[in-house]
Amino acid sequence: MTQPNTTELARHRRERMMMWLQLTPVLLVLSVLFGGALILAVMQSLGFAPWFGVNTFPDFSYFGALWGSWSFWQSLGLTLYYAIVSTVIALVMGIFLALAMVRMFPCKTLYKYLYKLPLMIPYTVGIALAVIMLGNGGMISRLSAFFGFIGDPSEFPQILKTHYGWGVIAVYVWKQTPFVTLTIYAVLLGVGRETEEAASILGASKRQIFFQVTMPQILPGIVSSTLIIFAFNIGAFEAPFILGGGFPDTLPVVAWRYFNDADYTLQLQGMATVVSIALIASIILYSYLAFYRRYERRIGRN
Repeated sequence: MTQPNTTELARHRRERMMMWLQLTPVLLVLSVLFGGALILAVMQSLGFAPWFGVNTFPDFSYFGALWGSWSFWQSLGLTLYYAIVSTVIALVMGIFLALAMVRMFPCKTLYKYLYKLPLMIPYTVGIALAVIMLGNGGMISRLSAFFGFIGDPSEFPQILKTHYGWGVIAVYVWKQTPFVTLTIYAVLLGVGRETEEAASILGASKRQIFFQVTMPQILPGIVSSTLIIFAFNIGAFEAPFILGGGFPDTLPVVAWRYFNDADYTLQLQGMATVVSIALIASIILYSYLAFYRRYERRIGRN
């Protein structure tokens, strides 16, 4: 009885060893490229840039000047606002669309292809579409004037180039809702609807079924998708730069401005901004994941 278990354990160890050996070349390349870049970024943010004639490592003055500036905290608040609002809206819409996908409705086959289209379109194209559609001289403003809702396209409410960021949020939501939908829909297909049907037979309301049955089942998909899109939103540059309202800018735009300043030594300040973004995002995502792990243990699911 003991011998087969020992043999099986040895075989399992060999398989794991072979898997790691096969992954070693890829892991080595990733470690050198991303790990090396991360180490160099941290060193530059601490004053190591001999190619600029600066080598005061370790020097925390760049972080001190950055974090001691009120504009940094304004930019951080704006960055988190865009990231959180976009993530929440995309999540809510993605959940409802995924729940609709597991049910039958007319033209479902066509819809299963249409909702994935934004996934294949780059963010830059989405930004261009936002300018064409949502600008004061865009298609929606012109149609509103044509049908008499407003007197002139210039009277259309300002959506782009404001710190409310509706244009930035619209681009993120348009692009990321299909991703959330696809992730949660895959989870729903895996768990099936038997548990929901059993709860319905036992007299549970739709609200109870959603919060007590469906939500715990799709929670892994929710967590994984929100981790990815929030991490992207907090570090995204193009949409806030083109569609944002100017000062205060988001932190990625602030970093870009430092990197493009005529004073090359300000690139170290820009690198301190980049490291700050990574540090803040890591703290938020780690806290979010730790909270989820605690919840999983509380309900007895590991």
